[in-house]
Amino acid sequence: MPEIGEVARIVHYLRKHLLNRTISTCVAHTDDIVYGKVGCSAEAFQAHTANRLVTNVAQQGKYFYLTFDKPPHAVLHLGMTGWMKFSTDDSRYYKQGKDKGLEKEWPPKYVKFLWKVDKEVGGEGREEVEVAFVDPRRLARIRLVECEAEEIRKTSPLKENGPDPVVDKEIFTVEFMSKLLRRKKVPVKALLLDQANISGVGNWVADEVLYMARLHPEQYSNTFDDEQIKRLHDSMVNVCTLAVDTLSDSSQFPETWLMKHRWNKGKKDSNVLPNGEKITHVTVGGRTSAIVPSVQKKTAAVAGDVESGDETAVRPAKGKKRKAASQDSDDEAKAEIRDLKPTKGRRGTAGKKASSGATAARAAERPSRAKKAKPSYAEADGEEVEETTLVKTSPKRKARKSVATKAEPKDNDANGGAEQAASNGVDTAEPASKTPRKAIKAEIPGERRSARKSADEPALQQQGTNERARAARKKSVDAIPGERQSTRARAK
Repeated sequence: MPEIGEVARIVHYLRKHLLNRTISTCVAHTDDIVYGKVGCSAEAFQAHTANRLVTNVAQQGKYFYLTFDKPPHAVLHLGMTGWMKFSTDDSRYYKQGKDKGLEKEWPPKYVKFLWKVDKEVGGEGREEVEVAFVDPRRLARIRLVECEAEEIRKTSPLKENGPDPVVDKEIFTVEFMSKLLRRKKVPVKALLLDQANISGVGNWVADEVLYMARLHPEQYSNTFDDEQIKRLHDSMVNVCTLAVDTLSDSSQFPETWLMKHRWNKGKKDSNVLPNGEKITHVTVGGRTSAIVPSVQKKTAAVAGDVESGDETAVRPAKGKKRKAASQDSDDEAKAEIRDLKPTKGRRGTAGKKASSGATAARAAERPSRAKKAKPSYAEADGEEVEETTLVKTSPKRKARKSVATKAEPKDNDANGGAEQAASNGVDTAEPASKTPRKAIKAEIPGERRSARKSADEPALQQQGTNERARAARKKSVDAIPGERQSTRARAK
């Protein structure tokens, strides 16, 4: 992203080709974002910049502006990928591989407006030139400002930005930096990147400045002493001045600068300074920051720090404020005071305690709804038993339904009766000393269970014979074919 040095490069080339010259024509291309986001339009820009004499070209941080012989004036911001290209000159500061020399395609791609300046007659005799503003990602901003040329820096958007460390050296002093840092509590790098505080500082400039000042980017801005603030101010002025003087030509930067070695993140045998110091990367304010831990040490509170005295401390969930851990004795004292305080209400304290005790007792009796009550085992009550038998008891709430047991089945089969009782959920275990109610045929080894019959089998057979006889006697009325059953019932 173009920062203070890259914008200075644009200003240099604009002064070289446009200063004190008249823009003969302007062709602006409609873009509702680049123009529209700041209340301008391509038609208005085209109409107000054609046939205008350029009287000044200057910058304030990442903004640059052109003043004309009469208002309105042009204020521009390059965004992330914006740039100005010249038909007769190569203004690029970064050339990749074979990509060198002048623009082969003209007008270039992604052009937002195109200025044309005729050949200068007299003076320096500068040749005809065309100037194009391009922006592939449409994050740049182009606007017109209605004010006098001398008042342009006192007009929006420039007046909302902080001082430029190079242009405004009489304002950007150690005292200014000290007041700025101590009136806020934010990570120092986040403060430097805020254009409302200081104009022109971007990601790589901020990292370079903090490395030169030996300050950690996450440390809070209001924790630095006077000596650290002086180092920060001086490194800011030095880095920004050199970037502007060299027009951001990195080949002219010192080899000891972090900027020369920070771009190979994640690559083997990279991110190492000439003196052997290791470069690491952290995220501060959503931006990747290059730091040298052996040089940039934390000397005070740092954003994101957690008290490390208690190893069992757990980092709170996202979005929740951290609560300081209080001492156990203080917690117990507060709990006692809270319990002693009377609660407001219609009932007295005694009534409250009684009701709370009853509620607690009821809660203890019934199982929790959230979790199933585990079955408990207890000794069976009743008559004396020879051996202690443990039976499974279900929770009381469920036991209420099974208290009223079904009537004992009339079936004389001993095994069937036992199965029915078990299915009702009631334990029918009886003492071993009791004799069975039904006489069971003696068990013969190897005989199938179904072959064993009860001792009163003849009585059951006789009972069945009698029931069949009674059913036969009831059929006193003969059925007539086709007659309804209800008619037979009335006759019966």
